Amino acid sequence: MSSQDLSAAEAAADAAEAADAAEGADSTAENGPVDAATTPETPCPVVDSLEQIGSRWRLVVLHELLNGEARFNELKRETDANARTLSRVLDDLQETGFVDRRLEEDSPVATYYSLTAKGESLAPVFEEIDDWAHEWLAECDA
Repeated sequence: MSSQDLSAAEAAADAAEAADAAEGADSTAENGPVDAATTPETPCPVVDSLEQIGSRWRLVVLHELLNGEARFNELKRETDANARTLSRVLDDLQETGFVDRRLEEDSPVATYYSLTAKGESLAPVFEEIDDWAHEWLAECDA
């Protein structure tokens, strides 16, 4: 899937999420507060996991780092992310323990990013997603 396809898919998901939130706010205003006992239970581990790794750019960067350590500009080139987005995503992934940052101060100064054990543990997840995509997404068969 190209970065343009991912951008369109992410924009559609964001719009759907905003519409769902607005709809939920409208129903709360009309019907009063939602009773926790009648609210369907969410799969917390899945939701919590997706909140940490589920953004488009986080997934793209994590997937790229499965190939090994990379410099910032290599990641920028491979992911097609702009510098600001990539910097923010790398900071987020480092903060949540998925990515390590290594600064090499020899000339020329370089910053390297690699997966932690937590990040590497996602390799089977990406393999399963790849298998699923090849089975169910027509674009992969073409």
